[in-house]
Amino acid sequence: MWTCPECGRTFKKQNQSHYCGKAPETVEDYILAQPEEAQQYLRAIRDVVQEVLPDAEERISWSMPTFWKKHNIIQFAGFKNHASLYPGPEAVREFSERLKGYKTSKGTIQFPYNSPVPSGLIADIARWCYETGNHP
Repeated sequence: MWTCPECGRTFKKQNQSHYCGKAPETVEDYILAQPEEAQQYLRAIRDVVQEVLPDAEERISWSMPTFWKKHNIIQFAGFKNHASLYPGPEAVREFSERLKGYKTSKGTIQFPYNSPVPSGLIADIARWCYETGNHP
């Protein structure tokens, strides 16, 4: 067990990545709390998903921006060198051919800040998650 010296939360893994402090109340609060380089990238992801899912509600879930309509559809988050999209494992499998060149894990896709935002790919993934009901 490991206890974060900053927030006092306890985790199974040593130096577990997590968000210390109070969770942001809105997606805009979340984006504004990120480094300037990340803000532009995160806003671009947000804009793409808003355009594709205009009826989805924005909310914060698990301290991350989330698009929701009766369930979580898709989430995203900012990190030091990349933004992560959380469409769930089924979406990562479904789009595996188009995701070559991006780091992925079970239900996560990493987009480096030093590469263009793949707007079309993100739009297709968000739409697929909504239409199929597959979600994180």
